[in-house]
Amino acid sequence: MSRPIVAIVGRPNVGKSTLFNSLAGEKISIVKDYPGVTRDRIYADVTWLNYQFTMIDTGGIEMDTKDIMLSHMRQQAEIAIETADVIMFLVDVKQGLVDADFKVADMLRKSHKPVVLVVNKVDNFEKYMPDVYEFYNLGIGDPYPISASSKIGLGDMLDEVTSHFNKSLATEEEDERPRIAIVGKPNAGKSSIINKLLGEERVIVSDIAGTTRDAIDTAVKWNGKEYVFIDTAGLRRKSRIKEELERYSIVRTVAAVEKADLVLLVIDATEGVTEQDAKIAGIAHERGKGIIICVNKWDLIEKDNKTVAKYTDEIRRILSFMPYAQIMFISAKTGQRLPKVFETIETVIQYQNLRIATGVLNEIVTEAVAMQQPPSDKGKRLKIFYVTQVSVKPPTFVIFVNDKELMHFSYTRYLENRIRDAFGFTGTSLRFITRERKEK
Repeated sequence: MSRPIVAIVGRPNVGKSTLFNSLAGEKISIVKDYPGVTRDRIYADVTWLNYQFTMIDTGGIEMDTKDIMLSHMRQQAEIAIETADVIMFLVDVKQGLVDADFKVADMLRKSHKPVVLVVNKVDNFEKYMPDVYEFYNLGIGDPYPISASSKIGLGDMLDEVTSHFNKSLATEEEDERPRIAIVGKPNAGKSSIINKLLGEERVIVSDIAGTTRDAIDTAVKWNGKEYVFIDTAGLRRKSRIKEELERYSIVRTVAAVEKADLVLLVIDATEGVTEQDAKIAGIAHERGKGIIICVNKWDLIEKDNKTVAKYTDEIRRILSFMPYAQIMFISAKTGQRLPKVFETIETVIQYQNLRIATGVLNEIVTEAVAMQQPPSDKGKRLKIFYVTQVSVKPPTFVIFVNDKELMHFSYTRYLENRIRDAFGFTGTSLRFITRERKEK
């Protein structure tokens, strides 16, 4: 089940990042041990009661001139609107209601997405309530007063945000077709791959503002089975600001990856793996998706009998955190190996949904423990009682041990490798959760 996406939208300086950080708490260091994973965090996982969602901060840069600032905000809001399931519209009680707020409100109204109006910097309810009521004038419903910095009022606001989840996700749940996100840098050839897979030059890119994300989902039939491709290429707007564009394409990528079962990361063979590719790969890995790396434009590369090995080593080196990912060398232009893409997708989907009986799993783990002793510390040795698989997509295992502190990252990785040797799990990440049990 994909997590709902909640975007925070609003003018610069209304406290979007403060709210983002308050909600995301301390858990946000986006997995530190992957190179190239974003330092400026723009998305985080938030848990509220029994809901989990992905929150996106649309940031906001203060511009000197009014019109650039507005066009910039508009751009951000559009991206947030097209990717989000629920939008938090943040305004500032101390600045009061300003003209730009009305403009944003109009855009949000046209989106027909649920909007929660949040009035920030209300650090004294008594004093500011009359000013909060002002915001009813925006015509988008009840204002929720909060103080992001003091963390006041967040509960009521989150209750309102999460109340919209089931409605927007109910429609998605019935769709059983595998969903595949095609991600990668601009110009790596994502759209050409989809066009080629469709077997017709069908341009999915439509540059009309407000193109919704549904417009870029394309159903493709292969061997009588339907797949839905989610293309992140379709929505690149001309922006004067190069880095901002990168930032936004990451927002889109997060949204696409979130909604997908499997990710095709398209890399341009003429450029090799770039830092942005590593970021995108990190997002997919972190989200536990199936991953296939497609090295496109392979027809343009001069080859000898070592070329494939050389490219493969380089990809494995840079994306060392996902050794399980499948690598394919393709050409969207000539159609080289494209039929193989579907076979690989099928294989990865099967592994993502593979369940292993507890008995069989424990035989493998017992054998692994016999071959390499678990770590010990100050005379106390790690004991593994048993392992069981608790879910699929991605396959997730709980390891019951005598002392969680003794379970080193490296030993978990060793067990993962033994499990992969035994069962394959090609193309999908595995999750391991360590739980302590007192010895009887």
